[in-house]
Amino acid sequence: MITLSARALITGAFTIALSTPVGGALAACATPVDPPSPQTQKDLQQSMRGEAYANASYRLYAAQAQRENLPSVARLFERTADVELGEHFREAAELSGLVGGDAENLRAAVAGETYESRQMYPGFARQAKADGDNKAAARFSEAARDEGRHARAFGTALSAVESGQGTVPKPPKADAVQVPQGPPEVHARQTRTDLDTAMHGEALAYAKYRQYAEHAKDPAVAKLFRGTSDVELHEHFAGEAKLAGLVGSTHANLTKAIAGEQYESRTMYPALAKRAEAAGDTRAAERFSNNAEDEAGHARAFQQALDRLPEQNSTQS
Repeated sequence: MITLSARALITGAFTIALSTPVGGALAACATPVDPPSPQTQKDLQQSMRGEAYANASYRLYAAQAQRENLPSVARLFERTADVELGEHFREAAELSGLVGGDAENLRAAVAGETYESRQMYPGFARQAKADGDNKAAARFSEAARDEGRHARAFGTALSAVESGQGTVPKPPKADAVQVPQGPPEVHARQTRTDLDTAMHGEALAYAKYRQYAEHAKDPAVAKLFRGTSDVELHEHFAGEAKLAGLVGSTHANLTKAIAGEQYESRTMYPALAKRAEAAGDTRAAERFSNNAEDEAGHARAFQQALDRLPEQNSTQS
């Protein structure tokens, strides 16, 4: 996966406050049966953000490997993405009490989408326009409008769930964006930072909404969360990733992935495990330690794939 320190290698600058409700209010999530300490809870949130971002990024790297006729590398990225989301994110979500009942999850989604549509994305759009990054300004403005619609749909669903009357809206459909290898399409430092923040928020929203959908009692609510999650990943994250120049050659993508996985396995997760153990959060400490071992294995697998790349791919920048 790709985390706080390693992300700077990918986007040039990484600025995000864990308490900022990007993509949904984490603070509104359900309390686990045995709630972890405040520091461990913060560390679990950091882990979830990183795992969600890694899942989203590796999906794009897999598509690029397919374009380069490297199916084995594409499968490696896809399998690793599955682990980041299906194991690491899922287990951290369980420990943190991320998922509540349908009403609670919808309420959290409304809060996050409202923040993005009214504050985050409009602010990003104004700054990008002022800096001359008009493509980014347009993308941010479009995302703000989308998130406003998502907030209203989730609000309508919440009213239906709480009152037992009314209809849950149909899920939106994603206008998928393809993200081939390419340079950044923005130039301002602040725009790059804002794109990075937005991508992490969209990846997190996707992962959260998938969890909400999986645990939803109302099938219509599950469909709404799944449809919205697809928009967050395939339209918003992908569109922002294209502007940011996230995808390079497979050689470059593997190199970035190795750096991220090594950082997590050697530095981040061992530190999180040590803090959790000191706080008496044994389950979290064990989870963080297991993640460190997994990420070390991912780094080795990516390195082996890099070493086996054909010469023409290795020479691409």
